[in-house]
Amino acid sequence: MTRKSEAAGRSTIRDVAARAGVSASTVSRVLAGDYPVSAAARGRVLRAVRELDYVADARAKAVAGVGTPTLAFVLEDITGPSFAHMAHGVEREAARLGHLSLVCSTDGDVRRELEFIEMMRAQRAAAVILVGGAADTPEYRERTGRIADSLASAGSRLVLCGRPPLGPGAPVTVIEYDNEGGAYALVAHVLAQGHRRVLFLGGKPDHTTAMGRERGYLAAHRARGLEPDPALLLHGDFTRDSGHRLIRRALAAGLEFSAVVAATDMVAAGALTALHEAGLGVPGDVSLAGYDDIPFARDLHPALTTVHVPYEELGRLAVRTALGHGEESAAEHLLLGTHVVVRDSVAAHGGH
Repeated sequence: MTRKSEAAGRSTIRDVAARAGVSASTVSRVLAGDYPVSAAARGRVLRAVRELDYVADARAKAVAGVGTPTLAFVLEDITGPSFAHMAHGVEREAARLGHLSLVCSTDGDVRRELEFIEMMRAQRAAAVILVGGAADTPEYRERTGRIADSLASAGSRLVLCGRPPLGPGAPVTVIEYDNEGGAYALVAHVLAQGHRRVLFLGGKPDHTTAMGRERGYLAAHRARGLEPDPALLLHGDFTRDSGHRLIRRALAAGLEFSAVVAATDMVAAGALTALHEAGLGVPGDVSLAGYDDIPFARDLHPALTTVHVPYEELGRLAVRTALGHGEESAAEHLLLGTHVVVRDSVAAHGGH
């Protein structure tokens, strides 16, 4: 009877060798495909693999330096449309370059993030890509610096995509987009239409992505010699429900505003519903703008004026850079541009 692994309850490489009548090293050579083996021996090994339903242990293959190389893509929330497009870019580019991409959604759990990264380090993943803003604290820098050093010692690479960069000398690649500049250009466009009381629906106050977009909002006002009313800056998160809730709160508080700039298109979608529920037309009564240019932004009614972020290209670039492909591979800090997409949701403000 073929011996099974008592610990795992499944066939081992020795089981395959015994069934095929070869050594365990010959089985390893056949599975790795990197060493000449006779056709007869290869046929017996592959037949034994099928009969025993043998699956090679991924960690063992990684330690041996064989198998499909992997990339890890780590993000807080996989349901976010912008992150989904970035993940698509990572997956497509990884596949093009012959790598397998693994996705981990942490739901903001730092411990889960660390456990997944440690698993990827143990399996010698080619790179780990951390995505999305975070609170830029000393604890964040210290923790992420340790991750970068640990991955580098295992021959891997940490890529920060839209996350706060670390100090000089850290073994990381940083890929960003012009977050603050995009918000500045968007708010400047709204102000150019004559709006002066622009409600800003932001994210968490300590979140770097949210902070960058709020800085752009403030800078666009100050460039025109304006100081926005602090009451017009509201904080929530980057979800549809947050936009809906913040607009209802602003209307209940009697805030006066002629335009709304939302920190994301999802927030803008919730805001649009809340404005319609209050009997307000967009852009007839209130102009509305978002940020991200996710696909459904053009299908809202009216189509949403927003900021285009090249999320899929960010994902592709993260892979190429981490794996040393392309002209960008030598760079350690890359910045992609953003631009305003003008659609139908922003109109000139009457009386200005």
